[in-house]
Amino acid sequence: MSPKTTARHGATVVVAVPLIFLAATEAFAKKASLHASFSWAGIPACAKISPAFTISDAPPETKSLRFTLHDKDAPHFHHGGSKVAYDGRSVPQGAISYIGPCPPAGEVHHYVWTVEALDAQGHALARTTAAGEFPTQ
Repeated sequence: MSPKTTARHGATVVVAVPLIFLAATEAFAKKASLHASFSWAGIPACAKISPAFTISDAPPETKSLRFTLHDKDAPHFHHGGSKVAYDGRSVPQGAISYIGPCPPAGEVHHYVWTVEALDAQGHALARTTAAGEFPTQ
């Protein structure tokens, strides 16, 4: 920590500035942007077939991608997700292990995929989200 000295009412107060926070903030700011998009087209309700993903701007050190699906309309239901090897190309349909969207008949649910780019040690290099409704309107 680097001390910072401040005068207050004739007394000297030493305030510690945590450099760890500063380093973490700088590291976060340097994280690469990652973009992901998908379509539910061709994916039947309640199927365990994941959509294909188009991935761009993944950091060059990316060795795998971790996918997690969240249903904003049923937040306590865990769809799961999985980690897949990444070779710089898109992720094909069916590559992700998960429980597919299955909203009650007549309802539309709002889903959010979280996609993380991971290095060889499994450290997150970048993160993005991609959202879509199911069934599609």
